[in-house]
Amino acid sequence: MTQPKIFITRLIPDLGLNLVKEHFLPSAWTQDMPPSREQLLERVRGVDGLLCLLTEKIDGELMDAAGPQLKVISSMSVGVDHIDVPAATARGIPVGNTPGVLTDATADQAFALMLAAARRITEAERFLRAGKWVTWQPSLLLGADLVGATLGIVGFGRIGQAIAKRAQGFDLRVIYHSPNAEPAYGAQPVDLDTLLHESDFVSINVPLKAETRHLVNAGFLAKMKPSAILVNTARGGVLDQNALYDALKANRIFAAALDVTDPEPLPMDCPLLELENCIIVPHLGSASKKTRDMMSLLAAQNLIAGLKGERLPHCVNPQVYG
Repeated sequence: MTQPKIFITRLIPDLGLNLVKEHFLPSAWTQDMPPSREQLLERVRGVDGLLCLLTEKIDGELMDAAGPQLKVISSMSVGVDHIDVPAATARGIPVGNTPGVLTDATADQAFALMLAAARRITEAERFLRAGKWVTWQPSLLLGADLVGATLGIVGFGRIGQAIAKRAQGFDLRVIYHSPNAEPAYGAQPVDLDTLLHESDFVSINVPLKAETRHLVNAGFLAKMKPSAILVNTARGGVLDQNALYDALKANRIFAAALDVTDPEPLPMDCPLLELENCIIVPHLGSASKKTRDMMSLLAAQNLIAGLKGERLPHCVNPQVYG
């Protein structure tokens, strides 16, 4: 029996990679930097299965370059905004993702960023390393308290709910805005304007779609408290970074902490990098060994199922099955 042709766009953790190798003989891109568009179009030609990361744009052109034999696209990510899912559906190609396993790690990251911004941790470390700490001062680098504050969660899916669960330990009042989401962990639903007006912390946890692109814009930020802190662990495209810069520069909000940017990586001349009240880290929401191992395993399971003609365990376009 002829082995299916498989391309893995980057080296994934061994747990998933070894599972694929138990069944098939995949080809993988082994360089640290992702393949260029031209390299990607060339490497996918004739493949039956594709395992990708969020760093690759998987659109109709690339699917057609692969050919009509392409049976499955598996992404080692929860979000699939880098994949043209309607184009895959139109071609009868199931698309797999890796939900659930990164919920806790991303919620932990959101809280780490919230605490770091509130207590000005990164700013304080820079202050110390620059040799500016000369004595204890009662007004030095004063931050914000969590206990008794209000946390507003925009997007109350798995990750939003996991953040609300953690908020209970900090005695935070939690409100959320999310269509059709049921209350959980003491969080109460409110409209978006109420959330922005009342929240001391605003956590963004929505997927990137046409309707959520630049959801966080100048109007959104203008409705937040001057003392409020914004945390984004969703996708960079949800946030208008120019509007955020203006709001932070003018101290219209207290601080922001971003796990994601648009583009990624963030150019070093981005004005946000000039600001002391903006924390930016390189998309580390799921960056724990256990989480990345499990993501690679789910991605491998989706790929293997698709190549065997079986239903993907985690399929974002189940309508391909009729």
